[in-house]
Amino acid sequence: MKFIISTSDNPYRNLAVEEYLTDHVKENECVLFLWQNHKTVVIGRNQNAFTECKFEKLRNDGGHLARRLSGGGAVFHDNGNLNFSFIASECGYSVEKQISVIIKALEKFGVSAEKTGRNDIEADGRKFSGNAYFQKGEKRCHHGTLMVNVDTEHLSDYLCVSADKLAGKGVESVRSRIVNLSELSSDITIETLKTAMIEAFSEIYGGAVEIAMPDMIDIAHLQEKFTSDNWIFGRIKKFDIQISHRFSWGGVEVCFAIDDAKIADAKIYTDALDTDIFEKMTNALTGTNYLFAKIAESLSPFDDLKAKDIENLIKRCFI
Repeated sequence: MKFIISTSDNPYRNLAVEEYLTDHVKENECVLFLWQNHKTVVIGRNQNAFTECKFEKLRNDGGHLARRLSGGGAVFHDNGNLNFSFIASECGYSVEKQISVIIKALEKFGVSAEKTGRNDIEADGRKFSGNAYFQKGEKRCHHGTLMVNVDTEHLSDYLCVSADKLAGKGVESVRSRIVNLSELSSDITIETLKTAMIEAFSEIYGGAVEIAMPDMIDIAHLQEKFTSDNWIFGRIKKFDIQISHRFSWGGVEVCFAIDDAKIADAKIYTDALDTDIFEKMTNALTGTNYLFAKIAESLSPFDDLKAKDIENLIKRCFI
């Protein structure tokens, strides 16, 4: 087992290190990577950067906008937040086991935590951790946040959270449903939590844990990708049709550019945890005649609730 601590709070470097570790993790090895970002909004793989973040304000305040490899929604990081990444090959990967490391680490401070919903970990009925996942071949990564002493004022300053998403949570604001771990135990700091995570990791997985630093990893090419506007913002395109809805599995916005009665370009923005299926559906829709029967035909190979929901959402454009 390997435990890696980042010495940088540059979000683009940390995301590059995470991808490098995922690409190079050995079979039967589990890596726990701990890292922090300086004043950063991190959006999910399929989200629209312009609708998820108050980018101009963030940039003017010296902050960063970054896009990660996993799905899910936008989150705010500062140096009061500790990020974790569990990285393993398929045979050694277990979300239940990985979350048990976090729960055991917090038990050392007398804090009782549990996984709730699709991707949260809560204590005292409030969320301190959001989790997301991605896969590259047989290599998998489960990562998330551990809010220790996050500036929650800035959290609501920079994130754009839709009213329907908040209504779905039954709360009136972002801040009302989150908690800093330091509020639950004055003994929890970034450093004490790192130590507790190392101990819990060793106890859960058994045996000695190798502690390594990523400073010498050659990730320049990956860091350049995560820093690029093309990765962060994607193609800036004017769409003729945009329709959105929030389903039980997440919010979605379907966008079409129409030319000569065909879908010349398509984009599906979503905070769903799944990632690949939306790219596949986008590819299937692009070039299709803009007729509902043809659109339904293009989506018919996808035996998935999300595809059926999107088909029904598009149908509204033809009623």
